[in-house]
Amino acid sequence: MTSPDPKLQRMIATIESEQAATRHLTGRGPFAERVMAAMREVPRDRFVPEELRFSAYANGPLPIGHGQTISQPYIVALMTDLLEPKPDQRVLEVGTGSGYQTAILSRLYRQVYSVELISELGEAAAARFRELGYDNIETRIGNGYRGWPEHAPYDAIMVTAAAPFIPEALEQQLRPGGRMVIPVGQPHGPQQLMRLDKTPEGDTRRTPILQVAFVPLVDRATTET
Repeated sequence: MTSPDPKLQRMIATIESEQAATRHLTGRGPFAERVMAAMREVPRDRFVPEELRFSAYANGPLPIGHGQTISQPYIVALMTDLLEPKPDQRVLEVGTGSGYQTAILSRLYRQVYSVELISELGEAAAARFRELGYDNIETRIGNGYRGWPEHAPYDAIMVTAAAPFIPEALEQQLRPGGRMVIPVGQPHGPQQLMRLDKTPEGDTRRTPILQVAFVPLVDRATTET
């Protein structure tokens, strides 16, 4: 029997400690056991640059190239728990990055669709999913502001970069009764992690959760000259 990785054990203990310390801000009790099981299962060290693998299980973000980061484990767990995932559902992720958050979602949802603007990151993540046997993930290179309309509507949407507003296309692609988790705010300015709930009637309710700091969600149209 393989002994548990002490670095992984410390990461899980830190997530639980952070959850307890912030519950007065987030309103969340202990994270769902399914979420924590996924955090234990996915090998975080496989999703960071090789030279940073010694820090893979520390509770902090790490650079993954191209000005992007892999989020700290506590934030990954919090955002995942806020979606309240169910195994028969489909989720859209905007911002594949290294693929770590995508892999966590793949352990909790029937099907994951993930969009990444930076082709080098998206292609490397797709190769990583194949290598690790995560076969319920479909990826594409594209503008996250536009989502992935061909597979809509989604039961849940997660955005892993900060937008100055909640993109209308993503709201439209969320199924009535679904949830979206997205950081909202300006680059290098105040950002708020938000949960958007869409009622069965199609109305939306926005709930601020926690102040955060994310890299910006880039709109390709605004970067072209």
